[in-house]
Amino acid sequence: MTQSGELRSGKDAGDENFPVASRLIKRRHRPVILAFYEFVRVADDIADHPELASTEKIARLDRLESGLLGSGGDDPEGLRLRAVLDSRGLSPRHAQDLLSAFRQDATKHRYANWDELMDYCSRSAMPVGRFVLDVHGEARTTWPASDALCAALQVINHLQDCAKDYRALDRVYIPLDALAASGASVEQLADKEATPALRNCLGGLVVRTGKLLDESRGLEASVVDTRLALEISVIQSLAGQLLALLMARDPLVERVHLNKTEAFAAALNGGTRAILRRLLRTVAPTQRYQTP
Repeated sequence: MTQSGELRSGKDAGDENFPVASRLIKRRHRPVILAFYEFVRVADDIADHPELASTEKIARLDRLESGLLGSGGDDPEGLRLRAVLDSRGLSPRHAQDLLSAFRQDATKHRYANWDELMDYCSRSAMPVGRFVLDVHGEARTTWPASDALCAALQVINHLQDCAKDYRALDRVYIPLDALAASGASVEQLADKEATPALRNCLGGLVVRTGKLLDESRGLEASVVDTRLALEISVIQSLAGQLLALLMARDPLVERVHLNKTEAFAAALNGGTRAILRRLLRTVAPTQRYQTP
């Protein structure tokens, strides 16, 4: 069996919707997060490989986990992440949760409802945020808001790629009950443009995802690390802009993404708002105790 890294899609951290260990993150944390990203990227590419059978995908994911746990696997990404986690006293649990989601991708191609999709997101997306928070030593009380943000980011990705996932992998993350309620069907994802019924379905999911993003709004204020807070605010701003685009554009016709100018503007807006909130939070207690 070849090394799983040889099956990489070519996608890397710079191709993602959202920043991965950007320069906002403290330098000492970036290598840990990037090692985690490389492990997850390889696992994701295995699960999404169009030519691998489900059994081989699962076997390769099992081998990645063996390397992660030190029980025989020899894929470099697993071994490297294990070494990094050990050096920082971090658990492999979040990486294992992600592997569970990728194994599910190998066999499950339809989601009956929103709850099933959120169960998938609890293993395919939420562990990423939890890992980053653990790397920074943040309290677990930050997890619920982080979970909401990561689920929102995952659904945004599903909406962007809904046509590609169906055409290439026969995989549909759009909940079947949402399609049925709008009078749409799975097969319409193969059309050259979305029908009014499908656009209505996707629009409803954009609104529901926006509510997840709203649930995450307290995360930036609750983390101790200021640079992580800035990164979170930037990601939230980018997510909000992508949701607006998904409401206005047809993902069957075009790739719905932010161009460099739009992404920079959204990132700058999010970062500026986070800085102002932090400054106001610092100044407010001083003003409170000033006498007239």
